[in-house]
Amino acid sequence: MSGRFVRASKYRHVFGRSTRKEQCYDNIRISKNAWDSNIVKANPKYLAVNWEASGGGAFAVIPLNEKGKAPEQLPLFRGHTAVVLDTDWNPFNDNIIVSGSDDGKAFIWRVPEDFTLHTDGDEVQDVAPVAKLTGHSRKVGHVLFNPSAENVLATSSGDFTVKIWDIEAGSPRLTLKHTDIVQSLSFSVNGSLLVTTSRDKKLRVWDIRQQQPAHVGPGHAGAKSSRAVWMGEHDRVATTGFSKMSDRQLGLWDIRNANAPLNGFDMLDSISGVCMPFWDDGTQCLYLAGKGDGNIRYYEFDNDSFEYLSEYKSADPQRGIAFMPKRGLNVQENEVMRAFKTVNDTYVEPISFIVPRRAEVFQSDIYPPATGSKPGMNCQEYFSGKEAIPPKIDMESVYNNEAPTEVPSDYKPPPPLTPMPVPEARKPEPPKEAPQPSPAMRAPVSMKEQGASMSNMASKFADSKNAEDDDDDSSSFEEVPKPVERAQSKPTAKVEKVEPAPAIIQNPLEPPTPSMWKPAAAASSTATSTTPSQPAAPTSAPSSTDSNLQSSLGEIKALLQQQKTTMAAQSEMIVQLHSEVDTLKRNVATTSADTGEKDDRIRFDADSFLKSSWSISDDSGKGLWSGKAPEGAEKRGEQEAEGEEEEILDKGEE
Repeated sequence: MSGRFVRASKYRHVFGRSTRKEQCYDNIRISKNAWDSNIVKANPKYLAVNWEASGGGAFAVIPLNEKGKAPEQLPLFRGHTAVVLDTDWNPFNDNIIVSGSDDGKAFIWRVPEDFTLHTDGDEVQDVAPVAKLTGHSRKVGHVLFNPSAENVLATSSGDFTVKIWDIEAGSPRLTLKHTDIVQSLSFSVNGSLLVTTSRDKKLRVWDIRQQQPAHVGPGHAGAKSSRAVWMGEHDRVATTGFSKMSDRQLGLWDIRNANAPLNGFDMLDSISGVCMPFWDDGTQCLYLAGKGDGNIRYYEFDNDSFEYLSEYKSADPQRGIAFMPKRGLNVQENEVMRAFKTVNDTYVEPISFIVPRRAEVFQSDIYPPATGSKPGMNCQEYFSGKEAIPPKIDMESVYNNEAPTEVPSDYKPPPPLTPMPVPEARKPEPPKEAPQPSPAMRAPVSMKEQGASMSNMASKFADSKNAEDDDDDSSSFEEVPKPVERAQSKPTAKVEKVEPAPAIIQNPLEPPTPSMWKPAAAASSTATSTTPSQPAAPTSAPSSTDSNLQSSLGEIKALLQQQKTTMAAQSEMIVQLHSEVDTLKRNVATTSADTGEKDDRIRFDADSFLKSSWSISDDSGKGLWSGKAPEGAEKRGEQEAEGEEEEILDKGEE
């Protein structure tokens, strides 16, 4: 044995069968609007298509039995002042359809009896809406009927809200507020919960009647649109979206613990088109159709995971797709699902998904009871809090072309979700006491404070013992900083403006004089005199204050005496430096005179040598060579003499 096992499934061999173009719905002008919607919607009787029309928005309704090429002029459903973005059929009345438009309104339409595209008259009469729902301030991007309650509608808008409407009253009953544009929405099987995805990359599960989210968590991390679909009677949600690297993903979420997808995200491919999910509760299969590609994948849900079954492949890409409700399928041919896809924006092609069986009898194992056309509750019961699902029908009655037979449902409603805790409102803080205004009068300055201020001012002239000497500066002079005036505190009361005293510029080599701080004292006394009058303070001061003042004055005198001593020492050093400079100058002059005498002597010897004739002989007296100095020798001798002179001068300067 090879050890290879194949998972058992009734739908493992499901295949998609395309339709010849003669049996398609041709000559259709499909809307080219870029809004992310399914474009087409289907029910057992009609097919709705968003139409490319001028002069406002419109959509077309095509009877399913009128296949082939549509006439050039056909009746349209007109009434919107802007392009139609989305449509949806009433699940309990095949003649009622709702549309949402870019004009911010949702219209309710009724298909006329015996409606057909082929008219006998020359003029084609359009269909008008029977009701108008106004309440959104921006475009209505998605419309969706409640799958359990009759005449309950959900609409999402660009104003970041989802409104739940009572169609009978024509008014919104509930509002679900989001923080960004809603990209998709899907009801639970009993219609009490709603899952939404939005552009802020959040997945929200709403308790509709409480108007609060039971869960808000991160969804797909990609920037492109994401979709969500409720998986029938399961408390699970399937989502499609994109990763940060723009890879298409599939996620499975538990609504009671939706902080992260079960088993993580499954990567599908790297195609850029949005993936549209559709759930079939009868076969427990999930269908994924991508925008911009012609493939349709289908998975079977088992043990909290999606098991890949197969894929319908086509070379014709689709922009929109719709799936037929279960009660509209061809049961005699074992058709378990039928899709309607747009092709090249010119025609709609039906695709049948069939389970191959040789038997020609009803296959009860692949056709469990399906949802019928009767609601589970009316509008008033829904808004009062009732929970129910629509009654189911036996598919064998559909196989025998009989009236649908209702069967009892074994559905057990799940326990209610606990809404997310609302953050507690912060308790209002007690009002802070207003700051008390400071008194207008400034307290008089005591003698002790005045003495301390003068002491601090005098310390500015003290030498800094820890100051670091500059390595490059060999001078011992120190610059005496300018004394800083004491900042006057601003009184709170209005006082007269006092002109600042002119600054006194003093030579840094001269010791500071007491006149330097006289203007500050004068300004202080002036400011004090401008304050409002107050009761006179006692003028007598303790004797300790006088002694402190006398000691401060003594310290100032000592500092001045020390500064004079330092200046005298610096003056003596300057005189000594002058004498050393004069000595160096005399030495340089003496060296220059000696050098000049030596230079003259060298020139005289060279001239005598060059002008005389000389000869060279060996030890025996035999002459070897005689003559005069070669040409140029005189010039070279002068250059050598000048070089020696410069060398002597350099040594003298050193």
